[in-house]
Amino acid sequence: MSDEATPATEPSPARFVVCGDSTLARRLVTELVDRYGVPVTVVLPSLTGNHAPDIAEFRPETGDPALRPEILVARRLTADVLDRAGVRDAAAVALVGADDVANVDAAMIARELDPDVRLVVRLFNAVLGEGVASMLGDCAVLSGSEIAAPAFVAATLDDEAPTYLRLADDELVRATSRRAVEGTAADVVCALADTGGPEPVTLPADEEGADLVLVREYGRRGDPEPQRRRPHLLRTTGLLFGRTLRLALGGMAVLFAVAAAVLAYARDLGPTDAAYLVLLTALGGADADPAASPVEKVIAVALAIAGVALVPTVTALVVDALVHARLKVAAGGLADPVDDHVIVVGLGNIGTRVLQELHAFGRTVVGVDRTESARGVAVARELGVPVVIGDATSPETLRAASARTCRALLVLTADDVTNLETALLGRSVHRSRGTPGRPDGTLRVVLRLFDDGFAQRVQRTFGLTRSRSVSYLAAPAFAAAMMGREVIDTISVGRRVLLVAELPIGAGSDIEGRYCPDISVPGEVRVIAMRTGRAGQTIWSLPDRRPLVRTDRLLVVATRAGLAALLPRTVPSADPPPLAEPAPLRLLTAPAGRADRPESERPA
Repeated sequence: MSDEATPATEPSPARFVVCGDSTLARRLVTELVDRYGVPVTVVLPSLTGNHAPDIAEFRPETGDPALRPEILVARRLTADVLDRAGVRDAAAVALVGADDVANVDAAMIARELDPDVRLVVRLFNAVLGEGVASMLGDCAVLSGSEIAAPAFVAATLDDEAPTYLRLADDELVRATSRRAVEGTAADVVCALADTGGPEPVTLPADEEGADLVLVREYGRRGDPEPQRRRPHLLRTTGLLFGRTLRLALGGMAVLFAVAAAVLAYARDLGPTDAAYLVLLTALGGADADPAASPVEKVIAVALAIAGVALVPTVTALVVDALVHARLKVAAGGLADPVDDHVIVVGLGNIGTRVLQELHAFGRTVVGVDRTESARGVAVARELGVPVVIGDATSPETLRAASARTCRALLVLTADDVTNLETALLGRSVHRSRGTPGRPDGTLRVVLRLFDDGFAQRVQRTFGLTRSRSVSYLAAPAFAAAMMGREVIDTISVGRRVLLVAELPIGAGSDIEGRYCPDISVPGEVRVIAMRTGRAGQTIWSLPDRRPLVRTDRLLVVATRAGLAALLPRTVPSADPPPLAEPAPLRLLTAPAGRADRPESERPA
């Protein structure tokens, strides 16, 4: 057949490989297929565990059968398995299993198969992550719990603690409510969302009507001092005198009081003499008196028998209480009951991060987990945070964590139903009272819920309006990293997420030569700053008349769909034109009221 008769075929796009069956893997596959429209191969350890069935049955939103993910089942990520998954020809490989060691091992194998493939590795251990990122070349190391933790903390504390973005040390940018910055020296960079309606409107066109804004501050960030708990002698004593011991002592006291009253009446004694005689008789120190009346003899015998039974019993209970209290203190339990604190249930990856951030903000925290070996138990004890080991769906466990007097309850286990059950139980155990910032005394509950539909039904039925999904918050950052773009941070707006990304202007790309205001699209993308080729210069007052060049980088806030639409426009062309010199930037006059600031703190 001649060349003219041969149909021209376009090269198939490079595939993206995802290894894992976790909630993050499921969200990541959805993000890559539905947002970026790229083919995906998924390596699953089995077809029945975790979220593997949902991944295997995934259907693209477009209905295009070509975008259905290819499934490869393998118990271990060996060199042969990764080779069959197409790592050698893949555009990027994401290793998002729950085991840090397995992810690192697979990353090293993938690098041996292809020295140039882009790697995105999920790791909880920050020290290990820094080493892996520095040694494996084109490798992004991300932690889903680190990305999602600020959203849970913000839902817990509201405006009480600022949510700073992870920019350079001298750039203090945070998301906060508009009312929190009124009358301050902070600059409003852009409007993030209008949360006044039933559903939040992100990146609204009406910036003045938005109540959630991104602001830039001047000066240095000050970390709050951890709050110190004041000792409560009476409450600490309550740890020793448990319910059983209190009942035993109470019964003894009632018996002695009745006996003293009877002897005082029979012998015409005063209260002091009657009490003396009762105690002496009960402790075996009184002599028998044959001449005593029958009533006195009965009381004496009863006291002697009670003394024989009660004294060893009380002694055993006291010893047991002392040993129990000592073991509880040694295990890091709640030896000193607290109030106005935050309870974190589930000390896995996300629970550990949340506990650390709350402690860093100076909040009193109590951890709860059903197993002693949970990752966050050791971390909590290093920080001096008490931990209650027990089933959080049991009222006794929540009472042991002082749920009756807490200000907030975070339920962060991996099971949605368990989280809901714990939240409802915690709300019933909690004592309604007025607390700072919450005059009605209602308990603030923050849930970890994976399923969006389930979260909406929980909100409508039970009024639990604060829920977040770790995988939903983290997946966009992992997907952007696989596409070769860096997501600096995320901003949670309810169960939605906004992405803060830094995008280089590709040579000959669609946006080279355009102006910053032309890039912003209401509801999708907002350009907040521009970084020029000159080292360390970030321009927050965006120039209107200077075109973008390939040495610039944009800092943007975008929705998931907005970032997915913007990324292709930043890709360099195959044959870019020569670089044109940009027009020099005009010197900007400091706004009124800013002239007294040091030059180093003035906006560029």
